[in-house]
Amino acid sequence: MRYALRKLGLLLLTLWAAVTMNFVLPRLMPGSPADAAIARLAQNGPVSPAVQRAIEVQLGLPDGSLWDQYVSYLHSVVTLDFGVSYTFFPMKVSDLVANALPWTLIMVGMVTIISFAVGTLIGIGAAWRRGTWLDSLPTMTGSFLSAFPYFWTGLLIVFFTGYVAGWFPTSGAYSATATPNFSLEFIGDALYHAALPAITIFLTSLGGWILGMRNTMINTLGEDYVTFAEANGLHGRTVAIRYAARNAILPNLTGFGMALGGVVGGSLLVEQVFAYPGVGYLLYNGVTNQDFPLMQAVFLMITVSVLVANFLVEILYGVLDPRTRR
Repeated sequence: MRYALRKLGLLLLTLWAAVTMNFVLPRLMPGSPADAAIARLAQNGPVSPAVQRAIEVQLGLPDGSLWDQYVSYLHSVVTLDFGVSYTFFPMKVSDLVANALPWTLIMVGMVTIISFAVGTLIGIGAAWRRGTWLDSLPTMTGSFLSAFPYFWTGLLIVFFTGYVAGWFPTSGAYSATATPNFSLEFIGDALYHAALPAITIFLTSLGGWILGMRNTMINTLGEDYVTFAEANGLHGRTVAIRYAARNAILPNLTGFGMALGGVVGGSLLVEQVFAYPGVGYLLYNGVTNQDFPLMQAVFLMITVSVLVANFLVEILYGVLDPRTRR
């Protein structure tokens, strides 16, 4: 109990620091969203201070002292009211995030979980059968897949399977003529459009899970308690799963917590390549247009998700390995 309370206190302190940094960083960027609109107007002549102020008010740019802005920002965080988006004016940021989040959670979230489970199991099998083709084949394949960045793999897949073969659509989350609903027809259409970005994320992340689990488990297999379990005649599967894999999976769980927490931020490069309307694609538009409210909402959501995921992983650590509670 003391271990969990200590971790909870650290989580709250880290959350406050993250919220503060989320407020400060966008304001360190040069310029403001109003500058772009003023620059376009200035092509036809000088812009008066009154017009400039009207643009700032229309966009809802923050005013007052930095402390007043910070207090207002904390109130917005608590009430989940992040104002109006500059990029998609006059839409509210909360509505934009609510529309994009389900696409990211379903596509990126499910793929991340499946990739972790498959990669971890393959890594366990490769380490247990080390020195055989069941070890060398997954290891070589995992190293090869990990060498390619997300966007490069996505471009190759979309070119060959989308443009050349025409097997899958190359962009979007559903057909232009479809209406979002919970019918089997629309769900099938959405899964069809999500196939290429899902395959991209799965392939590029699978190698890391395989190699990480294999390398850690090989070290664990040399421990005395594993040798003792084998000497007692326990079944090989029992030794591999209950003794070796249970301890070797801890580093992989840390990576999984980070990956799972970052799911809400989407896969920016993949969503950009496939024009998939997830949170990553939304964040890209916010950054390129200096959309402070949108950036702050997405950054805060990502930060909170990663911190909470790490907190849950640390609690799980204490369950799997009681030594961490000391």
